Amino acid sequence: MLLRTFVTGLLLSAGAFAQMASFPKPSYFREVFKQTNTKVELRDPVRLKDFAVGGKLELSLKNFIELVMANNTDIQVAFLSLEIPKNNIVSVFGRWDPIVTASFSAQRNTNIPTDPTQAQNAGEISKSLSQPLSVSYAQTIDTGLSYSVSFSGTKSSSSNSLSSYNPGLSSSLQFSATQPLLQNRGRYVNRIPVMQAESIYKRSVYGLQVSLLNLVSTAENDYWNVISARENLRVQEKSRDAAKANLDFVQQQLDLGAIAELDIYNPQGQLAAAEFSVSQAKFRLASAEDTLRRQISADLDPEIAKLPVELTEPVDLAAGQPVPLDTAQSVQKALAANPNVLSAMQQLDLDELGIQSAQNLLLPQLSFTATYTTKGQGGVFYPSSTTLFGSGGGGAIEPIPGGVTDALGQMFGFGYPTYLGRLTLTLPIKSRTASMNMASSLVTKKTDALTLRTTQQNVRLQTLTSVVNLQGYVEQLKLARVQRDIQQKNYEAEQEKYTLGTDTNQNVVIALQNLVLAESNVVSAQVSVRTGILAVYQSTGELLDNYGIVVR
Repeated sequence: MLLRTFVTGLLLSAGAFAQMASFPKPSYFREVFKQTNTKVELRDPVRLKDFAVGGKLELSLKNFIELVMANNTDIQVAFLSLEIPKNNIVSVFGRWDPIVTASFSAQRNTNIPTDPTQAQNAGEISKSLSQPLSVSYAQTIDTGLSYSVSFSGTKSSSSNSLSSYNPGLSSSLQFSATQPLLQNRGRYVNRIPVMQAESIYKRSVYGLQVSLLNLVSTAENDYWNVISARENLRVQEKSRDAAKANLDFVQQQLDLGAIAELDIYNPQGQLAAAEFSVSQAKFRLASAEDTLRRQISADLDPEIAKLPVELTEPVDLAAGQPVPLDTAQSVQKALAANPNVLSAMQQLDLDELGIQSAQNLLLPQLSFTATYTTKGQGGVFYPSSTTLFGSGGGGAIEPIPGGVTDALGQMFGFGYPTYLGRLTLTLPIKSRTASMNMASSLVTKKTDALTLRTTQQNVRLQTLTSVVNLQGYVEQLKLARVQRDIQQKNYEAEQEKYTLGTDTNQNVVIALQNLVLAESNVVSAQVSVRTGILAVYQSTGELLDNYGIVVR
């Protein structure tokens, strides 16, 4: 059963503000005004103890890849690279976020008298108070239409006012909408930045797949390197045991006086060389195991780091296991699924959006604006206040009380409207910047089209090379096994002839060396077949699917 690893987002706490709540929900205030926690907490490696059995860390290839996906630090960093382009998509939608603006001020003035004689009388100095309030709501929608609703009100009073209202209250409510008719007209043009951000995100996903292909391929190669080092150690130990057995036999002959003492040095030298090879193989295995532990972050757990590694995956292929030897089929899969090719194709879509955006900027700016305004007036009204300062004014003035309800009533009664319609045309006589942006966009698309062709050629060549190499590895494995069988028989024959006294010990040593070399060649060929299959699946882009690794 295939390993199923679903990758759904962040491995660490990042991008917490990507989905900002809207005003006036309580979560909005919590998100805006809370103190941001900048502390980064890294989790410990997971599931390592599940595979600690009998004082060893037992890992099949499937379990090893599971731990790599769960714990490998480089893979976690690769996943986080998606968060920035993902947040950029949300950020682009910000151009259509509504905005509320509110303003209130209070201004009190003491006016300088125009008549110098009035400066002697404080009662003749005029004072005024003005308190304007304004609230507006504005938003642009993805069709290009921008609209606003604004309310303004002012309370003003004066100690020496000629106005009929003192204090006076005025209110105004305005509706305004502006629609572009040429440039930035329509939903498609205005959503180009969103589509560009989404296209960049898709390219980032393909880039993540490329990174995962490389990281998983490197991890599996490290797995097979450990097996190769382990099998070579076994071969060297077998060679050492055979050399020791040969030395023991020669020593017996020397003790019986059947051979001269000078004949003992050759098998002794052979054993010393075998011991040296075993020592080298042990250190190569230890180094390979340390690299393997780093892939699953076992080096971060002191208890797990000291456990010996036991890899249970057989080095030889299982019966019926598919081997991708079909060149044409592999190339077809690579051109259809390799993320490098898909990323280059996605770049062409991004270039097309850039051309459409440049084409839009070449258009003149023509917009239509419609505005409707309604007003209201209120306050304490003095009917004959204007006659107080005339030649025939006189008599007591009875003010008519009024207030905010009068101003708002008139305003919402819509009895005093103002209508405005306006066409605005901005026609550039020559737009070199926009023209050059269009020209550059066309050049960029042509360049990226050639880049796509180059990428396809490289992927095709890489796939052909990996398939041909795999075919060679399979053939080499067959020949290596034949050679090993022959060398095994030759070694047994040399031993038998030497036992019968018809051959020299030198020929036995040479036969043993040839057998060790043949067995080492078999192990190398087996590992080469495994890594060759891995290289084919990496070039075709099937490696992640084979392990059930899904990026979404």
